[in-house]
Formats: sequence, C-alpha cells, structure tokens
Amino acid sequence: MQRILLGIDRLSTLVGQAFAWCIVALTAVVTYEVVARYAFRAPTTWGYDVSYMLYGTLFMMAGAYALSRNGHVRGDFLYRMMPPRRQAWLDLVLYILFFFPAILAFMISGWHFFQESLAQNERSMFSPSGPVIWPFKFLIPLVGLLLLLQGLVEVVRCIHCIRDGVWPKRLSDVEEMDQLILAQAEARGAEALAAELAHGRSITLQPPAEAVMRERSGDQQDGR
Repeated sequence: MQRILLGIDRLSTLVGQAFAWCIVALTAVVTYEVVARYAFRAPTTWGYDVSYMLYGTLFMMAGAYALSRNGHVRGDFLYRMMPPRRQAWLDLVLYILFFFPAILAFMISGWHFFQESLAQNERSMFSPSGPVIWPFKFLIPLVGLLLLLQGLVEVVRCIHCIRDGVWPKRLSDVEEMDQLILAQAEARGAEALAAELAHGRSITLQPPAEAVMRERSGDQQDGR
C-alpha cells in the first residue's frame, strides 16, 4: 500500500515540477513584452494571452503537488498542537465533507466548460491575435483528476494515522526553514540550539526525520 501511495506522490511531484518551468517562460514573456512596449513602442498582440495562460497553468498544475507535500494553507497554530490521531480525524472529516464534493463538481463543470470551448473552437477575445483557448480549458478537468487521486492518497494516510497513531511516510524535497529549525529544537533541545546560535556557531539544518534519527542514535550510544 505504501508503494502505491508514494507512487501517486511521485506522479504529483513529476507534474508539479515539470510545469514549474512555466515560471521561466512567464518571466521571459513578460520581460519581452515590457521591452518591446517601452523600448521599441511595439507591444505584442499575444503577450497578455500567453501570460495569463502560463500563470493559470502554473497555478493549477501545482495543486496536487502542493497537496502531496501537505503544503496547502490551514490553521496551523491550532492544528500543530493536536495529537496525530486528532489531526487525522479532522482531515478525514474535511476531505469527505468538503474536498471530494468540491473536486467532483470542479471536474464535471470543467469538462463541460472544455467541451463547449472545443465545439466552437473558442478563441480569446482579449487580443487581436485571438489564440485558441480550449487546450487551456482542458487543464481544468485534468487538474481535478490529479487532485482527486492525491486526495484519495491523503484519506488513506488519515486512516493509517487513526489506526497507528503516527502519520505514514510521505515524499519530501523542500523543507521550510522554520520547520527545520523547529525539528532541530525538538531533537537537540531548544536551549542548546539557542546557545549555539547565540555564540555564533554554524549549525547544519537537517530534515526533521534525519534530525530525530540522529538524536536517537546519539542517545543509544550514550546509553552504552
């Protein structure tokens, strides 16, 4: 089961990281448009359309990736104080009551939205060039499908946490600095970490799991 969960995590990661390159293309388009408009007095007829399509693509295709990393916004100041089982129960109820109904509605309406756009070969009305926009609208049901798959994975994780009392492993690649500092403080002691920082010593911030494992290993060696 864990292999399946991590496999869907990897799919979400692959899609998110691949479409993250849209930010590079978006930066290039905006830069070109600004230079052409103000330096050469020759604004493009396609810059605006390409810009909002790239931004929308970047924003939508990162949704499942953010969910796989537990990166969506929540009331963390309350959530983080709960024990894992209570966190899992809260997540499970919210997924069933709100997430899945919203995603299913998103997919169904998005598919009809795409079909209507394709049937009339819809073009943008915001610029003279009028590029076709039905491929852009196809992303709506596609994103819904990716979020649905990742949501099912998160529900399984909730069930495992309710049963075992700990959250199962998930893939991770980038950790926020505050999370790394909190993990170090938990593993090494807040006072010891603060003392090292106060004396200007450099510390190596490790991912939370590695920090805890190293601390446990050190405790076992001291016990010998």
